[in-house]
Amino acid sequence: PASPELQRGEPSAGQIEDLMAEINKTARQGNRALVTTLTKRMAEELASYLLQQDFKVEYLHSEIDTLERVEVLKRLRSGKIDVIVGINLLREGLDLPEVGLVAILDADKEGFLRNERSLIQTVGRAARNIDSQVIFYADKMTVSMKLAIQETDRRRKIQLAYNKEHGITPQSIKKQLKITNYELSEEEKVKEEKISEQDIFILEEEMRAAAENLDFEKAIELRERIKILKIVP
Repeated sequence: PASPELQRGEPSAGQIEDLMAEINKTARQGNRALVTTLTKRMAEELASYLLQQDFKVEYLHSEIDTLERVEVLKRLRSGKIDVIVGINLLREGLDLPEVGLVAILDADKEGFLRNERSLIQTVGRAARNIDSQVIFYADKMTVSMKLAIQETDRRRKIQLAYNKEHGITPQSIKKQLKITNYELSEEEKVKEEKISEQDIFILEEEMRAAAENLDFEKAIELRERIKILKIVP
């Protein structure tokens, strides 16, 4: 994997203007951005403001169900949106090679989401893209920030030394994006005319099981199939 470049960004007073410039630069490079805030209100307001400024942005929050989260992430990967704003992006299990910028707002506000471990894990969200950078927006350098930066630099040096020793040229990880556009064939429509509510219930159970097993693509395919079956005359 790549080793993201770490930067300390503008103080909190000027962080939004600087953030917008960085998002624009990232989008011009063909990459996407993740922005993490401390509160739900700030995430909502920031996403709304970025939308007003003509950014292609969505707000990822805890009330969105698992399958819709996957759809949001697909929209990010496909380029339909350039930015996701969220609070705890660690819980998403994100695997997004297209992310070239991770911006951590209020990085100096010590707490669960800004402790050393969380900061290191958040930095890792940019590790799959060779051009990636992580920006800490803060008024001061906290102990957690300092330790996270030191650990990231340590890993970066190890990676660079390994690459040099083995003649490896770092590359961004390529991951195929599967586009789901499910439709019933005419033959299937004839068969499904006889489907019962019990059959749909079983499919819904399969969909939930797939989601719990983190097989999101199968879960989405089942969900789309169920939607169509419910409107088949």
